[in-house]
Amino acid sequence: MLAMTYDMKTHHFSRREFLKRSGLAGAALALPTIVPSTVFGANAPGNRITMGLIGMGLMMRSHHPIMLGRDEVQVLAVCDVDRSQRERAKAQTEKAYGAKQGIGAYKGCDAYNEYERVIERDDIDAVMVITPDHWHAMISLAAMKRGKDVYVQKPMTLTIREGRLMSDTAKQTGAILQVGSQQRSERAFRKACEIVRNGWIGKVHTIYTHLGEFPAPQTLPGEPVPDGLDYDRWLGPTPWYPYNRKRIEGNYGGGWRCFWDYGSRKNGDWGAHHFDIIQWALGMDDSGPVEFLPKGFKGAEYQSHVYADGTKVWKNHPVKDKQMIQFIGDKGEVLVSRGDQLETTPAGLKDRPLAPGDIHLYESRNHEGNWIECIRTRKQPICPAEIGHRTATVCHLNGIAERLNRPIKWDPAKEEIVGDAEASRWLDRPRRTPYVI
Repeated sequence: MLAMTYDMKTHHFSRREFLKRSGLAGAALALPTIVPSTVFGANAPGNRITMGLIGMGLMMRSHHPIMLGRDEVQVLAVCDVDRSQRERAKAQTEKAYGAKQGIGAYKGCDAYNEYERVIERDDIDAVMVITPDHWHAMISLAAMKRGKDVYVQKPMTLTIREGRLMSDTAKQTGAILQVGSQQRSERAFRKACEIVRNGWIGKVHTIYTHLGEFPAPQTLPGEPVPDGLDYDRWLGPTPWYPYNRKRIEGNYGGGWRCFWDYGSRKNGDWGAHHFDIIQWALGMDDSGPVEFLPKGFKGAEYQSHVYADGTKVWKNHPVKDKQMIQFIGDKGEVLVSRGDQLETTPAGLKDRPLAPGDIHLYESRNHEGNWIECIRTRKQPICPAEIGHRTATVCHLNGIAERLNRPIKWDPAKEEIVGDAEASRWLDRPRRTPYVI
């Protein structure tokens, strides 16, 4: 669905259209040096991946400049329910492209309040969904059904049932969906997982990971809705509450992440990153733990979950040397964090090369770049929908155990909570009309 015709707003046209307009259709092969290589290459205007960016707040501020800087991508639309956010993003996009093309006043990016207006455009190939968690599934499903590829922020979903639906839809439509679990594209995390998967520290029996804590959810007083904010659409499928700035802000101290209505608190924040790496290291990308234990259960100081082989993951247990994840096996340890931090016991394991017969995990050195490459090749990215669903399931089940304050038994093959009808109701959530899937 790459753009094939010239557009006065986007300034891109296909190779065929270029030849027609330049009168070179019959002479292109005879006069190759007349035509710039940029017209026919993978990054030629007509071959660029055209993109819409949805959710222009805090997290998109890192993705947006990356997309603007990629020659093989053309951002045609931005979308946000906050007018100031989308107008800022539109201006930033047009300024960047104007400077890149040396034309000054570039006018090729549209700004929308409704994501539907982005997705309905046939000239857009792919979308990035960088919204709060409660909007991930609805937007991503709609995009895939319209034939678009998707990059969606982690955790992939708000509920477990949404995840199964998203994974099945990705398979049915052939969409290239990448979940923003970017630690999979960092060398140290991949190496840590390869060390564990290849048994270099023996049988792993205990894992510690630190997620941090959010403030408790608050009952907030109502405030006037700011001009230019579509607050009803921000709430979307979640319950209605009076507007308060602290409910919707996306700062790292909490904001909407503090509320169960919009996510799984720290389980879906840092948990979506670290639980994902643990799943990868244990070879559980198509499965998951079988029991989730709340803090305080049988006197436990920390929350935990357990895999069928007995491997236990402790959430917020102190990690040695203040690392992010600590794998403890019967023959050694692995500690890993962002910033390419990797420690092992024995120390030489971190530098030991993989042998041809060892397990070699999927290597990606750039998470967004891996998605873009896979859009072109139609190969699966490093964190596709099924993996994102399984990791999000771990996040959600930890949240359910925490909220109900009791153990939850899980069957990862059937994707069912075992013997607890009340807990099973949390596999999905009611949705506010008209925001239904």
